[in-house]
Amino acid sequence: MCVCHFDTGHRMPERTLILLRHAKSDWSGDETDIARPLASRGRRQAPDAGRWLAANLDRVDLAIVSPAKRARSTWNLVAAELDVHPRKRIDDRVYTASDQELLAVVRELPDDIETVVLVGHNPGIEDLASFLTGESVTMPTSALAVITWRARGQPRVRIQRCCGRPAGRRHSDASG
Repeated sequence: MCVCHFDTGHRMPERTLILLRHAKSDWSGDETDIARPLASRGRRQAPDAGRWLAANLDRVDLAIVSPAKRARSTWNLVAAELDVHPRKRIDDRVYTASDQELLAVVRELPDDIETVVLVGHNPGIEDLASFLTGESVTMPTSALAVITWRARGQPRVRIQRCCGRPAGRRHSDASG
């Protein structure tokens, strides 16, 4: 699992956007893209992301999830690791969305949503992380990008922490 944490440097008030790329999917069947399930590796990856969220966030207010089976399964495995299960919204716009389409979904959020997880796909998730940070961000399967900004301000971001998948190395495999 790769976790990239971006922080504005401001302490209050903050909003947090967590971009989560779905876990590794199984390409061995003949399912349509939207119906593709998780691979066994993906079923192992996703709970790691959930444990990281549980250990590092006070709460999640909302999860916006792509309708693709692999994204829904990823979120279900992630949410199972959280003490409190946040509201979940399946949003058809997240499937095959560009960075700007994903940003439009985020901009529609009501002000009372302080922490949201957006579960989606590359290239949109990776492109959105890169757009918001102004840096090239690699989002392998099950990667988390945590972006915080002042509630009424533009995101001013800097990389605070980034680690690689389980062995702790940076991983640039974008397949899956």
